[in-house]
Amino acid sequence: MMKKKSIYASRASLVLILCQVISALDVPLDLLQPPTITQQSPKDYIVDPRENIVIQCEAKGKPPPSFSWTRNGTHFDIDKDAQVTMKPNSGTLVVNIMNGGKAEAYEGVYQCTARNERGAAISNNIVIRPSRSPLWTKEKLEPNQVREGDSLVLHCRPPVGLPPPIIFWMDNAFQRLPQSERVSQGLNGDLYFSNVQPEDTREDYICYARFNHTQTIQQKQPISVKVFSMDSLNDTIAANLSDTDIYGAKPVTERPPVLLTPTGSTSTKVELRGNVLLLECIAAGLPTPVIRWIKEGGELPANRTFFENFKKTLKIIDVSEADSGNYKCIARNTLGSAHHVISVTVKAAPYWITAPRNLVLSPGEHGTLICRANGNPKPNISWLANGVPIAIAPEDPSRKVDGDTIIFSHVQERSSAVYQCNASNEYGYLLANAFVNVLAEPPRILTPVNKLYQVIADSPALLDCAYFGSPKPEIEWFKGVKGSILRGNEYVFHDNGTLEIPVAQKDSAGTYTCVARNELGKTQNEVQLEVKDPTMIIKQPEYQVIQRYGQVSFECIIKHDSTLLPTIIWLKDNDELPDDERFLVGKDNLTIMNVTDKDDGTYTCIVNTTLDSVSASAVLTVVARPNPPFDLELTGQLERSIELSWIPGDENNSPIISFVIEYEDGLHEPGVWHYQTEVPGSQTTVQLKLSPYVNYSFRVIAVNEIGRSQPSEPSEQYLTKSANPDENPSNVQGIGSEPDNLVITWESLKGFQSNGPGLQYKVSWRQKDVDDEWTSVIVANVSKYIVSGTPTFVPYEIKVQALNDLGYAPEPSEVIGHSGEDLPMVAPGNVQVYVINSTLAKVHWDPVPLKTVRGHLQGYKVYYWKVQSLSRRSRRHVEKKILTFRGNKTFGMLPGLEPYSSYKLNVRVVNGKGEGPASPDKVFKTPEGVPSSPSFLKITNPTLDSLTLEWGSPTHPNGVLTSYVLKFQPINNTHELGPLVEIRIPANESSLILKNLNYSTRYKFYINAQTSVGSGSQITEEAVTIMDEGKMAMASRQVDIATQGWFIGLMCAVALLILILLIVCFIRRNKGGKYPVKEKEDAHADPEIQPMKEDDGTFGEYSDAEDHKPLKKGSRTPSDRTVKKEDSDDSLVDYGEGVNGQFNEDGSFIGQYSGKKEKEPAEGNESSEAPSPVNAMNSFV
Repeated sequence: MMKKKSIYASRASLVLILCQVISALDVPLDLLQPPTITQQSPKDYIVDPRENIVIQCEAKGKPPPSFSWTRNGTHFDIDKDAQVTMKPNSGTLVVNIMNGGKAEAYEGVYQCTARNERGAAISNNIVIRPSRSPLWTKEKLEPNQVREGDSLVLHCRPPVGLPPPIIFWMDNAFQRLPQSERVSQGLNGDLYFSNVQPEDTREDYICYARFNHTQTIQQKQPISVKVFSMDSLNDTIAANLSDTDIYGAKPVTERPPVLLTPTGSTSTKVELRGNVLLLECIAAGLPTPVIRWIKEGGELPANRTFFENFKKTLKIIDVSEADSGNYKCIARNTLGSAHHVISVTVKAAPYWITAPRNLVLSPGEHGTLICRANGNPKPNISWLANGVPIAIAPEDPSRKVDGDTIIFSHVQERSSAVYQCNASNEYGYLLANAFVNVLAEPPRILTPVNKLYQVIADSPALLDCAYFGSPKPEIEWFKGVKGSILRGNEYVFHDNGTLEIPVAQKDSAGTYTCVARNELGKTQNEVQLEVKDPTMIIKQPEYQVIQRYGQVSFECIIKHDSTLLPTIIWLKDNDELPDDERFLVGKDNLTIMNVTDKDDGTYTCIVNTTLDSVSASAVLTVVARPNPPFDLELTGQLERSIELSWIPGDENNSPIISFVIEYEDGLHEPGVWHYQTEVPGSQTTVQLKLSPYVNYSFRVIAVNEIGRSQPSEPSEQYLTKSANPDENPSNVQGIGSEPDNLVITWESLKGFQSNGPGLQYKVSWRQKDVDDEWTSVIVANVSKYIVSGTPTFVPYEIKVQALNDLGYAPEPSEVIGHSGEDLPMVAPGNVQVYVINSTLAKVHWDPVPLKTVRGHLQGYKVYYWKVQSLSRRSRRHVEKKILTFRGNKTFGMLPGLEPYSSYKLNVRVVNGKGEGPASPDKVFKTPEGVPSSPSFLKITNPTLDSLTLEWGSPTHPNGVLTSYVLKFQPINNTHELGPLVEIRIPANESSLILKNLNYSTRYKFYINAQTSVGSGSQITEEAVTIMDEGKMAMASRQVDIATQGWFIGLMCAVALLILILLIVCFIRRNKGGKYPVKEKEDAHADPEIQPMKEDDGTFGEYSDAEDHKPLKKGSRTPSDRTVKKEDSDDSLVDYGEGVNGQFNEDGSFIGQYSGKKEKEPAEGNESSEAPSPVNAMNSFV
């Protein structure tokens, strides 16, 4: 939120101030004028008897006034009292008490008179009284012995002081006694107990009276209070009273309310207008009564009504006659109510309606003095002239008294005087001085010349023109040096000369001239007005929510007039920021580090200049985990349920979402807390289900969006009664660990599930499907029982029942278990193997009879292993592989076999104990497959036209090798592939010399092995033939024609010739003739610069731009050195994507080259040569 305020007040208050100034114009002190009292002591003046008494009386006038005093209505001659002096040029009296004077001797009513040749002004009647702080009178205080629950009043009765003392109760340690709805102090200082409790017993109830004027505190003697409870009271009086008397001593009983003060059913109260009305009701009763206030026939005044002293005191401030009426206090508790009616009458000392004001008149003018006052009862109005009742004052033909008004007509200079108006009733008086000053003065302007006024745009501007003159001058305003008189609704002209511009704009700035004139003369004055841009907060602080211990910042970015210097002040809750280093005030921000709960509040940025002030506020909400709940209470205790209630802790500005209730079993698991339930955050009670034989304690945790509170303090403990167990053990199982036993296991009951002491378990079993009786055993503190001597793997019916000292749990349900397993007895039969391909086979078998499994059938295991490879006939270490087939499956697949190999396998049945015997070994063979790639490929002995290739046989032939396939093709400098050549090589060969290759050419080779099934994956390699030295020498001689000297000379001659022709042409043209340049050029054409034809072997058209273009794919240079264009049989699209692409054994593609996909070798007889310098030259010859 943001608000802006001008340095000027609102229009209404502004007009009020102006009116006051207008009606009470000051007469310049250099002019004759009657006295005016400017300062005086209060009417009721209480002084400190230990200090000098100063009675003030200051006045102004021309000539300066002289002063005199009366005391108790008679002249007070200060010259005759050595202790009294009057200050120079003043009427203030100083009574010297510190040098031997006594304040009591100067008690009385004092009045000051200030007089000069134009009249006399008088002060109020000043009543001087020294303050008093008397001691308490000695008294014997008897101890107060009171029965528990009765009411009690401890009387203070302070000494009468001046002014009355402030009363409070403390103990011997000077600690204030705690007060509450039950115990509180009354307005008269007494201490009231609505009902006493044993803790009220003490011997140091002390009443203190503090006298502020003398800065002293008086102490009453300590009062002793002893509270008897009924039990101790019976014990005390038993020895002295009869049985009947003892029987009559009743216990503490509750009582309805009875008012201790005020007494009776009605009372009256008189209060003066403007004072504070205090009404009090204090009641006795048990339980402690609650007080409520009402006004009969009306409402208690809003905004002025307050309740104090635990609502026992009604406080109404600034009372008026409208507050008169009947006020009722009602005291109520659970047994009844009591009430008292206080009739309030509001009286009023005199107060002004219109006070008389100074009157300045010129000779022959008219005027009035008005004195109007009100009060209850209505005050009497009386007039004085120069301090003398007007009835006996010297007559003045220019004046006429008409009740509360004096009318003046045709005044003369002798009419100057000071008149006093006195308004009085039984509750007080008012006295006002007002002079009539008759002067003849030309106008004068009192405002300084060229005074500068600065205002903010769109706010009021007030330009002063304080003036004086008699008769009263007329005022006119002009803007600018030669401006016209200001008129219209945009200006307001006040009687005191002030010019008001209600809404000043930028164009309102400038020079303004004020002119004052009367019949005696004329004068003028200039003032300057500047209008400034308003100060604005362009980025205000924003509402912030921050977690405790976080960091938060508020921004306050401003824009202001460049000629004004702003200051920024930060407030917290309309007060200064805490003196804490965590608060960092920057140029345009406020940062709070390590935020705590006390930082919560409203932060205001105030920007002040000399002319305006703007502010913006934002609220900081500090959130945190809630405080823990407290005051846990258990009610409604039953055998299986209880009600828990609690009071939530502070939610720390984040609403509580839920409450988590936990419990502790102090009997079985002390110190361990378990989750019980969770309820919504709006709920503070919950009905909890209980288990027997548990010593419960509960605690509550509050949860909000920030997190979980600390746990509350534990509740009181509650031990539930024992009972039979409600439930039996869970997860009952029967599994044998040996072939001849049965192991029965279960999950034991938790401590609180036992429902009573002596928890045991009844374990029962019998063989299923056999007409046997149940066998039972009772065990304790275990969760397992072993039954020995059982048949192997037979089913049993099992049950486990809980019991304690009070009886059994309900009948448990039965579960089926089995005695221990043994290894299977037989192997699967009729094992068959079906070979699907070179790497996969399928195995079948017949299931074994279930009786021979002797346990839970878990499945079958197939053991298989490679005996040997049929291609190498070499044995190696046998590595058996195992495949498990779950359940009662009778077939399975054997993947990952090696081609062309001999395998064996067998099958075994599996139960929980282990594996049975193996079936007879079954032999099977896998067929041939394609071989793996050759183990290596090496290229050696490069010559001009031959290369030697060597390779290794495949690591996995996977059959009988039939041959090797070698493919190769040339690669030019742009990585384009030439025609592919294929050679088939016998399987027993491992090397080959390739001849008739092109010199200085890169080739790519591919080789793979073959079986009768097909080709295996290939391996690749690249190599380059050696360059011919003779060809290199020839190429060096065939240099570029552009570097020959004859060619350079020829080109220079051609250029010179063209230049000469251009000059001649230019000359001929200037002479008006024509020169057939084209014909001349045709007639003298140089045959050496004609283009050479391709068909006769000479140069054709040639562009340097084509020098670096690559040769087309698939092109080669024949031996006749002609360039032969051939269509390429490969493309960029299918480069490296051949139809015969092979894969490695792991599935990866073979044929990568220089990071690009390589083209599969293509069939063809042509090859592509690398574009070496020799080949490039050959292509042009």
